[in-house]
Amino acid sequence: MQSVVLALGGSLIDLEDDTDFLKNLVSLFQNVSKVYRLYVVVGGGKTARTYIGFGRQLGVDERRLDELGISVTRLNALLVASLMEEVNNVIPSTTSEAAAVDKPVVVMGGTTPGHSTDAVAAELAAKVSPERFVIATDVDGVYDRDPKKHDDAKLFDEVTIEELERMCGSKWGKAGENVVVDGPALSIIKGLNCDVFVVNGRNLGNLENTLYGKGFVGTKIKKK
Repeated sequence: MQSVVLALGGSLIDLEDDTDFLKNLVSLFQNVSKVYRLYVVVGGGKTARTYIGFGRQLGVDERRLDELGISVTRLNALLVASLMEEVNNVIPSTTSEAAAVDKPVVVMGGTTPGHSTDAVAAELAAKVSPERFVIATDVDGVYDRDPKKHDDAKLFDEVTIEELERMCGSKWGKAGENVVVDGPALSIIKGLNCDVFVVNGRNLGNLENTLYGKGFVGTKIKKK
């Protein structure tokens, strides 16, 4: 069975009291898994940033702060996995463990300090050779500036890795930093032999189209 890898931004399950959205999201996962094996790597979102910010105020070192964030991603992954039946029972600690799981849907979170969940998802994609790698966030794709702060921000239909590196940087910063795609993830994406997309995961119809390889609104990341 062919596969698809999805990096699910933690912001997409930060919607307080919006249980219907999460139920519909999981239903989408189950439908997609009838056609593709679906690997989902879940981010930490606002909850992770809250823990990291609180820990930083208390003087916790960066590695420990990263570990706090990773713990939240794994908790989020457990929540998502708990809503499905044909899924892994234990959250994998590594991408190798995730790649070895024989289930229609495989859900995991972060792994080790210094790696965002986007980087983890890219690493997993390198192992399972998917049809496509989709990064789902809370904006419509890659913009020339932050669309949450600038109403006139321009959405790119396509963008190269080099352009993204100029916009987002080529290195991983402090724990809890939130960029569209971070440097370590981009360095792995360079070597992938699949299409890579950034889309708004809150638009479930559009996310579904992207996972199936149909027409979509968002940004395609080009290698050159």
